[in-house]
Amino acid sequence: MNDIENRLCPKVEAAFVLLSKKWTGLILFSLGTELRCFNELEAAIPGISARLLSLRIRELEEAGLVQRQVRTDILPLRVAYRLTERGGSLAEILNGIADWAKN
Repeated sequence: MNDIENRLCPKVEAAFVLLSKKWTGLILFSLGTELRCFNELEAAIPGISARLLSLRIRELEEAGLVQRQVRTDILPLRVAYRLTERGGSLAEILNGIADWAKN
C-alpha cells in the first residue's frame, strides 16, 4: 500500500468526516474525563442548540466514542455521558490542539 492509499483509507476518511462536523470536537473536548449531563454539556458549549447537541451525541455514541449512562444516584433520574475508552484515546490529541490554539 502506498502513502496516498494509506492516507485515504476508508477508516481514516470516516474519522475525519465525523470529527470535522460542527461541534463534534468541542463536545469531545468538553466531556474530557468527566461524566456530564446533557445540560452541563449544553452550558459548556455556548451557541450549540439542544437539537444539534443531541444529534452529535447520538453520532458519537454510534461511533463508539461516547457512552450514555443513566444516573441513579440523583433524583429525578438523569442521563449523563462520558467518553468510552476509544473516545478517551482522543483526549491527548484534543488537549494538544487546545494547547496549540492557545499559543
